[in-house]
Amino acid sequence: MKRRDFAKNVTLATGVVGLGMLNSCAETPSEETPVVSTSKEDLSVSDELAQEMYNKALEITKAKVRGGDSEAFFKEPFIDAAFSKNIFLWDTCFMCCFAKYHLDELPVYQALDNFYDRMEEDGYICREYRHTGEPLWSKDHPVSINPPLLALAESEIYSVSKDMERLQYAYPILKKNFQFHVNTYMMDDDLFYGDTLGMGMDNIPRAPRDWEPTEGNGMTHHELGAKLAAMNASGETKLNMFIADYVLTKQGVWNKQARLVDFSSQMAMYALQLIDMAKETGNEEDIAYFEEIHGKIKIALNAKCWSEEDKFYYDLGFDKQVPRRHIGMYWALLGKLVPEDRMEAFLSHLKDPNEFYRKMPLPALSAADPDYVGWGDYWLGGVWAPTVYMVLKGLSANGHDALAQDLATKVYRNVATVYEATGTFWENYAPDLISYGMPSKKDFCGWTALIPIAVYKEYLVG
Repeated sequence: MKRRDFAKNVTLATGVVGLGMLNSCAETPSEETPVVSTSKEDLSVSDELAQEMYNKALEITKAKVRGGDSEAFFKEPFIDAAFSKNIFLWDTCFMCCFAKYHLDELPVYQALDNFYDRMEEDGYICREYRHTGEPLWSKDHPVSINPPLLALAESEIYSVSKDMERLQYAYPILKKNFQFHVNTYMMDDDLFYGDTLGMGMDNIPRAPRDWEPTEGNGMTHHELGAKLAAMNASGETKLNMFIADYVLTKQGVWNKQARLVDFSSQMAMYALQLIDMAKETGNEEDIAYFEEIHGKIKIALNAKCWSEEDKFYYDLGFDKQVPRRHIGMYWALLGKLVPEDRMEAFLSHLKDPNEFYRKMPLPALSAADPDYVGWGDYWLGGVWAPTVYMVLKGLSANGHDALAQDLATKVYRNVATVYEATGTFWENYAPDLISYGMPSKKDFCGWTALIPIAVYKEYLVG
């Protein structure tokens, strides 16, 4: 695909993003859509139900602790989402954000140490390791990394534990990992490129709508072929089809020509967290370096990714803004990248019922996008606990506590309604129905325990 064709599609996408709500309203769920309720917005969650949910989330988390003689490699107990024999970095980091309250009951540190122990000399940590301890993805491709959230996990734990010995242990590891990301993925324009699958929101649309690449501008995925063959053998046809689509079409063919708002913002957040850790651990000589990186990202993001017309940050493709509004843009809040004179306009999208303020608030994709799906379809509309928690924490970090509490309350109530109907927690939830999403794994604690534990403690009961 030629650069001029890419720019043409960006222009077309700009024209339809505001009309996406008309398309999404025309879509209706299939008969199989698991509607739990559509009329309980005013639900008041009783103390008894809240405690039951809290206990259930903790019970499921404990039941999925791994490590021991039955493991091929990971012999020490650790918390895990336990939907696969492999271990996953960003799942683990978000689990730490609720497990921090139960360090005496849950093996939290070991879950992070499983990744630290695999770190290479240059600071590289793979986002996924096989149950044998080997990295699943090839290091020389950006699909091999996840959002850099290890410092978020350690910071959240430290906020509760005040464990200085742990912080002193983790700091040099995190510093080296931060430097790896800067050295590898920070480009000359001071923004970061990455891979859609690697950045965790698997099927989030980042390319201009209706763009069909023809030139193969991206980088080959080195391990997807073997993964696909293994899934063929095990009959995982749905994921098989997804990855085949990923390789052959939009998501897998361009990455280095892109700049990602979420990845860039996460690296700004990482810098701030390391500044705090450097102060705590007596490594003040490192602070100037982290401040320099943060400053460069802030200038670049606001100069190149902010749309004054739409009052929103957009990913870039071939140096052109790609007007797809997804929840990942709100990492800019935790990165402290949003100027005060842009803040209210940026947050207005979170308050808009035609965008992110749905029946179940904070869908992965804005309802104004033509590809939005009201019953979920994974990251095409699903409401996910980790990104909900990210938005809430970002709002709090910038003094917008009332909006954070409003969003937290509504999400919590909807999760409670689905819990009452199903007796469990789900991988994601539908934005336009009070229901679990389609598709969605059950008994997912996993990061969904953020809602009944962390969100409950931090936003609902103080």
